[in-house]
Amino acid sequence: MKVKTILVSQPAPKTETSPYFELSEKQKVKIDFRSFIHVEGVTSKEVRVQKIDLSQFTAIILTSRNAVDHFFRIAEEMRFKVPDTMKYFCQSEAVAYYLQKYVVYRKRKIYVGNRTFPELSKLIKKHKDEKFLLPSSDKLKPLIPAELEALGVNWKRAILYKTVVSDLSDLEDVFYDILVFFSPSGIDSLFKNFPDFKQNNTRIAVFGNSTVRAATEAGLKCNITAPTPETPSMTMALEKYIKEANKK
Repeated sequence: MKVKTILVSQPAPKTETSPYFELSEKQKVKIDFRSFIHVEGVTSKEVRVQKIDLSQFTAIILTSRNAVDHFFRIAEEMRFKVPDTMKYFCQSEAVAYYLQKYVVYRKRKIYVGNRTFPELSKLIKKHKDEKFLLPSSDKLKPLIPAELEALGVNWKRAILYKTVVSDLSDLEDVFYDILVFFSPSGIDSLFKNFPDFKQNNTRIAVFGNSTVRAATEAGLKCNITAPTPETPSMTMALEKYIKEANKK
């Protein structure tokens, strides 16, 4: 079956140079974007229940932009002035760059990993005497606490925001040739919004092993998967599939 419409379960790209727009134009397909999940901050009262005292920490581990936003939000709500001596361990350059929204970059001690948490943990290991705070959502990859425990560092997790299922009721009678997912939470949202969802002729595209696993366990057939050596990005995987499907 030919592909004419795609729904990506993420917010629309903010840049006009997104490969999705290029894919849409090149392959003559309609691509829509919609967040299947969204993030909501927890209250300072909920943070206190977790027995988090921000003044006790000398370093912050930041794995995402959300972690950055919600750490500084909670600090402000708790009237905690983040000291200039605070060290920041950022999982990627993108997270470190985003940190500039809140701190004067050149005046702070900022350590930047190379995209993956194991890469960042090498830097954390060099600063074992720090007291680390890990701001996170209610959903955290098991790899992260496992790595920190293996390092034997003094650390504590603070749940500062939650991943919440978005209301998709307006999509009930809308059908797409391909649905694109990037996390198990997206699959969860699909079935919470539409408990009776039947795949039928809808193709499912998934990114990452955990998403493949969640989709399969939910009874979905994964027609398109990424990353692979041949198609390291989702747009490349989609383009390859569309070329073959629309050729017939």
